[in-house]
Amino acid sequence: MKELPRLALTMGDPSGIGPEIIVKALSEKKVYAECIPVVVADGAVLKHAINMVASPLKLKRLEDPLEAVGAYGTIEYLELNNVDMDTLVFGKVLASSGKAAFESIDKAIDLSLEKKVAGVITTPINKDSINRAGFHYSGHTEIFAEKTKTKHYAMMLIHDPLRVVHVSTHVSLRKACDLVKKDRVLEVIRLAHGALVQLGFDEPNIAVAGLNPHAGENGMFGDEEMKEIIPAIKQAGAEGLNVSGPLPPDTVFSKALAGQYDVVVVMYHDQGHIPLKLTGFKYDNNTGKWDAVSGVNITLGLPIVRSSVDHGTAFGKAGKGTANPQSMIEAIHYGALLATKGK
Repeated sequence: MKELPRLALTMGDPSGIGPEIIVKALSEKKVYAECIPVVVADGAVLKHAINMVASPLKLKRLEDPLEAVGAYGTIEYLELNNVDMDTLVFGKVLASSGKAAFESIDKAIDLSLEKKVAGVITTPINKDSINRAGFHYSGHTEIFAEKTKTKHYAMMLIHDPLRVVHVSTHVSLRKACDLVKKDRVLEVIRLAHGALVQLGFDEPNIAVAGLNPHAGENGMFGDEEMKEIIPAIKQAGAEGLNVSGPLPPDTVFSKALAGQYDVVVVMYHDQGHIPLKLTGFKYDNNTGKWDAVSGVNITLGLPIVRSSVDHGTAFGKAGKGTANPQSMIEAIHYGALLATKGK
């Protein structure tokens, strides 16, 4: 029997929904058919989440992730002991919660670098909280990049059949335009190609979105396409990659959803996030709840596997037991898939 990969699941911000969606995800038997999950968290936080959702799951504390056996019905975890339940407040920005969240990530990355786990699955953090705790990062991606000493990386979002990879992410829109350079666009095209090959695509069909309306309209609405994006596409084509563009951003995603393209290289954060969340997130205005919160965030270019939910801490839901674990289940699936393929 093929050995399943061990995956480290980070706690996320304990003031948010991270611990809850971990418990709910690990209530699904199918998760244990794909991996051996090891949660890196404070045991008291996990116990509270179990009680909050009235889960029958039991907790088993480990001293080493290699002790984990992946038995359904038991959450195996490594104790961080870094949360004071008497002072924890759900739905609030707290430096103490930011510190606990960062420590969970830091430990999980170490375990992966030490080859004690095959990858890391992250739950949401609050950027304000971790910065108040003294850890000055704009998000998970930057933490992983610095910790693993990775210079060339990119964010991929997936909600099948739509996949997007970003040239830039957590920067202002003004700065994002300045970051559209040939070398970076080419780098992201290459990363997108490599990721899809790893996911099982023999010859990925890559679309590149333009930056400007109508992809610049031959320079009429901006010249970034002509000066930076087209040269990158030509170079990628010369390397044998199957790449098209630059394509107008207002139509390329519809074509990708129809199956014409396997992945879209996008120029900035919202250009990729909006179509992905439009397809993966379903809000019911009658109930005021999300019927679906689907989508996965994968960091490309790292020496380790990292996948994540594609949503935030949901402070408005935290502590109520109503969080949707769908994205967490999908993040575990993709993490296990990438780890099994031997990254």
